[in-house]
Amino acid sequence: MVIGAIIGLIANLVGMFLFIAIFVEADFERTVATAYETGILGKFLALGAVLNFAPFYLFLRRNLIYRARGVVVATVLVAIATLVLYLQ
Repeated sequence: MVIGAIIGLIANLVGMFLFIAIFVEADFERTVATAYETGILGKFLALGAVLNFAPFYLFLRRNLIYRARGVVVATVLVAIATLVLYLQ
C-alpha cells in the first residue's frame, strides 16, 4: 500500500503541475504561492487528483489490489488537505 500511496501522491503532483503548466502563464512556484495566498490551492490539489485514476486503473487491471488501495489512501489524504485548506 505504501508504494501505491507514493505513486498516488506523485501522480497528484504531476497532475497539478500539468494543469498549472497548461492553463496558467506564470511559473509553478509563483502560482502555488499565489494560490495559497488567495485560498485556491485546494482547487489546484483537487484538479491534480484527477490524474490518480490512471495508476488506480492500471493497478486494478494488473490485479495489484494493495497498490490500488494505496492510491485511494493518497486520494483521501489529498481530499483532507483540500478540506483543511478550504476551512482556513
